[in-house]
Amino acid sequence: MKLTHEDYDQLSVFTLKGEFVGEEDAERLRAAAQERLDHAIRDVVLDLEHVEFVDSLGLESMLWLQDTCAEKLGQVRLANVHGNVTEALRVTRLAGRLELHADVDAAINSLR
Repeated sequence: MKLTHEDYDQLSVFTLKGEFVGEEDAERLRAAAQERLDHAIRDVVLDLEHVEFVDSLGLESMLWLQDTCAEKLGQVRLANVHGNVTEALRVTRLAGRLELHADVDAAINSLR
């Protein structure tokens, strides 16, 4: 998985590309997010437009991120969720726990 981010005040948008699977990918997201949270970021948007598949470790890291942001009074939003990722969220019932938005702009606006 490839991971990049852009910061906007107290918000960081993480763009993920490829398959979000395995401990290495989960740890990459956790480390990158923790670094941003340690530098005054409070809210996170995960742009999943180019994510083809997510496994249980990827889903677990999203929940970790949500809990960690909540500790800082922040929130997590998922944007551009589709295909296999939507199905994984539905089957695990995490779609009700993680807020989904059609695109990054909508996700950002929901945090304002």
